Amino acid sequence: PALAMPFSVLAEEAAAACTTIEEVGSTGVGALTLAFIIFLVSTAVFAFKGKDAKNKEISYLSIYICGFATISYFAMLSGQGWTIVTGCRQFFYVRYMEWAVTMPMITILLGLVANAEWVTILGAVGANIIQNFAMYIGAISVLSEVKWMWFIITLAGLAGVLLHLSKVFKSAADAKGGAAAELFTKVCWITCILWACYPVVWLFSEGFGSFSVSFEVTVYALLDVLNKVLLCFLILGGVDALDGGNEVSEDNEMA
Repeated sequence: PALAMPFSVLAEEAAAACTTIEEVGSTGVGALTLAFIIFLVSTAVFAFKGKDAKNKEISYLSIYICGFATISYFAMLSGQGWTIVTGCRQFFYVRYMEWAVTMPMITILLGLVANAEWVTILGAVGANIIQNFAMYIGAISVLSEVKWMWFIITLAGLAGVLLHLSKVFKSAADAKGGAAAELFTKVCWITCILWACYPVVWLFSEGFGSFSVSFEVTVYALLDVLNKVLLCFLILGGVDALDGGNEVSEDNEMA
């Protein structure tokens, strides 16, 4: 298929210069397995609870965030969705395909929690897409100068996302007030810290190649579980607070 040609050509070129390929080991496979099970169970739990959820938008987003992650980890666990990149490393491009879907969805989820305007939510999504695109292109870049230029673009995109979350979204949540504002503050800082870790892992894996493929896979799996499962559980657990946020604000105005 035409869609698979760039990956196959990349693999052939890298393989031609490689006598051995560094692939994921038993530790990495264990991490992939555990993450797959966690995402699968979480998706099932969210889907089961979704029928009685008070906020359907947040419920559906949580289901699909973990659902897409389940598919991605199943592909990696099945030995699919990877190619060979410079340094003779196994590179799971399917991870970036999943991030291109789930990270914008997480951004939208946080925007809904904060009660932010859609124009600012879409602005944050745009910055998130830039970050993920630059991380992927940087990972498959052959020339060192080009790779690090893409890394700079990655950091710029990340800065845009974090600025939206910590400033624009938080202002909207604070304006809403009440328990909803407290919930957003908690999930916002968790997200900011976790998302800031992704470029660090990239720097020492796809960047310098210092981390082994197994360690890279393990750390990414841990970040993904915290970034998706923990975040969605916290938000769904605070749905009552979200529904009560407007009542709190109204009570404050009347006072």
